[in-house]
Amino acid sequence: MNAALPLGTTATEPDLLMRAENVKVHFPIKRGVLKRTVGHVRAVDGISLDIRHGETLSIVGESGCGKTTLGQALVRVLEPTEGRILFAREGEAECDIAHLGETQLRPYRSQIRMIFQDPFASLNPRRRVIDIIGESLRNFGVTEEREVEAKVAELLHKVGLRPEYMERYPYAFSGGERQRIGIARALAVHPRLVVADECVSALDVSIQAQTLNLMQDLQEEFALTYVFISHDLGVVEYISDRVAVMYAGRVVELSDTEPLFARPRHPYTAALLASVPRPDPKGARQRKQMRLKGEVADPAHRPAGCAFHPRCPFATDRCRIDDPQLRPVDGHMVACHYAESLDLKGVHADAA
Repeated sequence: MNAALPLGTTATEPDLLMRAENVKVHFPIKRGVLKRTVGHVRAVDGISLDIRHGETLSIVGESGCGKTTLGQALVRVLEPTEGRILFAREGEAECDIAHLGETQLRPYRSQIRMIFQDPFASLNPRRRVIDIIGESLRNFGVTEEREVEAKVAELLHKVGLRPEYMERYPYAFSGGERQRIGIARALAVHPRLVVADECVSALDVSIQAQTLNLMQDLQEEFALTYVFISHDLGVVEYISDRVAVMYAGRVVELSDTEPLFARPRHPYTAALLASVPRPDPKGARQRKQMRLKGEVADPAHRPAGCAFHPRCPFATDRCRIDDPQLRPVDGHMVACHYAESLDLKGVHADAA
């Protein structure tokens, strides 16, 4: 993996591939016969991120925190309610793709691709592999059937499958093989950014490792940048350069991977790390102390102040009133009033 820039330094323009600025995705709540809007689900509520060339930026958090919605907004499966998503095609000036129409957005579709979570649902069971992968090629200018067949065969070889498999249907493959087909489909048009949404969560552990190693090899070969969405912190630690922790539609901590796992600065991050299974029982007391109670904050009725305060063991009256903003703390970006004073343990603290 390419080394990420140290957090706290300013990435120069050539280092940036995509910049999200105050991105919001709100879904209206409609009720009554007239379907009037009575509120909004604020799935993503004002996120700003820089994504650097060649890195793997992981987005983590509990189910319902908005990480998948954010990923879908970055690839423009969803149109953001507000905010900007700045992206530059190779050799061109950056453009705000957040609110482009489908015709204007089409040239960017080949540059930003997505690997979906479920390898069983994401492939059309009625189509052969050559049709599934070849569709992207045809959509972006490859019209000769012989050339499509050659490129599909090459892609299958790249992801570790035999070229003759292109004539088979998805039912003939295992879960790991289906995910490899999904990866080949994403890479068919040589993208620069790939958003991988829980792409190994449905796979057996041994197949997860093979898929992750494959993704790292392909990242180096094709100069790819990954946004890796996951709830599995073991996988995240293995593959990531940087990690963004989301809670209730916002990023609460952003850091390079090693310092975040060694010493988190936000109580929510510490609680997530405390939930990672470990064979050493010495840290049982710390894990019990940081065990979260209750559910993720309702994105339709976000609590006043810090959204995490109803579950936070360190919350004070200030947390219930004053909404903390991301700010630099020892190389991390943290949205917590007491980040400097809290002594939070990392995932490897028990072994220290």
